Order: sequence, then structure tokens, then C-alpha cells
Amino acid sequence: MPDRTDPVFPLGGVRVARLSTVPFFILAQLATQIRSLGALGAKVSVVSSAGPEVNDQDIVAREQWTVIDIPRSFEPLRDLFSLVQLFLFFRRERTQIAHSTTPKAGLITAIAALLAGVPIRLHTFTGQPWVHLRGFKRKVVRGCDRLVGLLNTMCYADSPSQRDFLVAEGLLTPSSLRVLGCGSLAGVDIDRFSMGNFPIERCDLFRDVLGIPLKAPVILFVGRITAEKGVREMLAAYGRLKTAGSKAHLIVVGEFDDEGGLPGIIRREELAVFEDVHVVGYTSSPESYMAIADVLCLPSYREGFGTVVIEAAAMGLPTVGAKIYGLTDAVIEGVSGLLVPPFDVAALEAALHRLLIDEDLRKTMGRAARHRALELFDCKIVNALLVDEYSSLLKKKSILPGSGS
Repeated sequence: MPDRTDPVFPLGGVRVARLSTVPFFILAQLATQIRSLGALGAKVSVVSSAGPEVNDQDIVAREQWTVIDIPRSFEPLRDLFSLVQLFLFFRRERTQIAHSTTPKAGLITAIAALLAGVPIRLHTFTGQPWVHLRGFKRKVVRGCDRLVGLLNTMCYADSPSQRDFLVAEGLLTPSSLRVLGCGSLAGVDIDRFSMGNFPIERCDLFRDVLGIPLKAPVILFVGRITAEKGVREMLAAYGRLKTAGSKAHLIVVGEFDDEGGLPGIIRREELAVFEDVHVVGYTSSPESYMAIADVLCLPSYREGFGTVVIEAAAMGLPTVGAKIYGLTDAVIEGVSGLLVPPFDVAALEAALHRLLIDEDLRKTMGRAARHRALELFDCKIVNALLVDEYSSLLKKKSILPGSGS
């Protein structure tokens, strides 16, 4: 077994903490990247709030997962306790790189890491929750993003359009906000997200289990079931398709978000009124549902990039999404999918209808989406860029991998 602190490993012995408010984000977005960092010699610690994903030992086999309660909403006493716990964690672990994602973890990590003397403090923005807020609350939440930018060594946006937006808003300077490669948080595992893993017999059996006829078109949604993901607009557009006689089925993959995001909570009863809707909840294998789908639907109000888009793309699925920053980088309009104005039910219905009835167009876009995912967003490419970034920052701080200092 090789010594992981040996300098031949690019990150040999470097103590890295990856932090997220919720453990699902680690599982869905960062698991492959964390394993990659560990394989290159980094001593990776994972920090998040509690959740069932923490017990999934297949995510980070060699790495330590520490549970620290980080509330998603503003709760002063819990926030202070989280801050103290993170400060003590960084001091105890002698963390050298603290890299956060998700808004609340980003703010608390930035403060705690600075106080604890962590030399390299990083945050990746994945969408701004204040975009559709108004008044004082918008100013406060927006100001938190600005503070995150000021306290960290470097920040990253997971798409070029999100970077342009944050710079235009005056929250960060061009020199303090970077995009790795063409964007995305951690790329896509193209070996996992491949139709080669799903022979036709397996797909037919899966359809049968779900009660979906073999020839019925399938629309797929994957994500948090909350209003800000455009779920209400998607349901309204789907209802109009069914009223017009469509045989389409809708698969909704994800958990109901009790905190609701902005601007509100979606209740299970809201989905139950629609015909041929299959709500399957959380899954660790969304690719199984992508394998039987015809089109991905993601009409979000805000999205840093939309990892699910490139996962679906790797499976040969085009996307119908909202024309917002982030998704305009994940989807090339008219090439790998269709983009419509956010909140526009009629436009969303028309785009879904167009792809569902035009098999040639759907397949052409699916092939283009897959080619783009393989060429630009392979997780091996994105992970290599992140390792180069870490190595450059370590060098600037005179921290030598393998030196233990």
C-alpha cells in the first residue's frame, strides 16, 4: 500500500475539509471528487449536517465524515454553535484547505476558517438564494455572499454566466472569482452515467415496475421538490399536455424540501392531482430513471449550473429548462436542449410538446448533449483542474505536499 504522504502524490498529506450544509449535496455532487482527492494523497474530512447519507460508507471510504449542525435558515443561537464547532474542528484537524459549497455552510465556514487560521479558504457558489427576494431580506442575504467573497482566499462559480452575474452585481471582483474549465461543480462520472449500463431488457423491466407503458413518452425531473425549482410551472405545463391528450408520464425524483427554499414549499398533494405522475423520492441512482426517460425538465428560478443536466446529457437526454444564468451554460439552446423564460407555463408546455412529438429532434439533441458532456464535463477533467488549483494555492502559501506543514 503506497504511503499517501509521499510527495509523489500531488496532494500528499494535505489536510482538506469539504463542507456543505446538507449531506445530500455531498452525495449527489461531490462524492466522486472527494474520492479522487483522497486517491491523490489528500487527507479529506467531510463536514455537513446530519442525514442518512452520512451512513453511506461507499461515498468516502477513506475519508472522515463529521456531523456539525448547520441550519439552512437564519437561527442565531444554532448558527453561533455551528461557528464554534467548526472553529474547534479546524483547529483540531489543523485544516490547510477549507472548501465550502451551499450558501449557509459557505458563510459559517468562511468566518470559522478565518478565525481558526486556515491558510487556504475557498468557496464555490452554486446559485444565489437572494435573486428573487426583495427589500431588507434581499440586502441581508446578498450581503452574506459579499462577506463570503471578502473572507475567503479565492471563490469559484460553477458556471461562467454565474461568475458574470456576481461580478456585475459588484459582490466579487474578477480576480477573486474563478471558473474551472467550462464550469460545473465536479463534472459527471461518464462511466456511471452511460446508456451502455442499461440494456433494453433492463429498461423495459424498470418501466413495468413503475407501471409505465413501453411506448409512453417520459418526462423526468430530478432535484429538490420545491417551488424555486419550477415544480409548480412544470406541473401546470404537464397538466396542459395531459389535457391535450398526451400519453406522457412524469417521473419526479427527489425529496420534498420542508424548508421550501424560495418562494415556498411544495406539498405531496399538489402532485397527486395529476395523472401518470410517479413520485419516487430520494435515490442514489438517478441514472436508472434517466435510462427510461425521453427528456429532462428543469424549469428552475435559480441554478448555479445544473449538474443534473450534464448527468442526463451523458445519458443522451436533452433538457427543457429555464433560460437563466447557470442553465445557459449547461444547455446550449437549440443544440442540446430548449430553454424557455422562467415562470412561463405556456412556453414550457410548448417546448416539452415539441421534443416529445419530434423523435428525430429529440435524438439529435440527445446525441449533441452527450458529446458535449464527454468533451467538456468528464469528472476526470474537472477533478484535474481542481487539483491544479489546490496545488497552485498551496505553492503560494509555501505549503509543500508530503511535508506535513
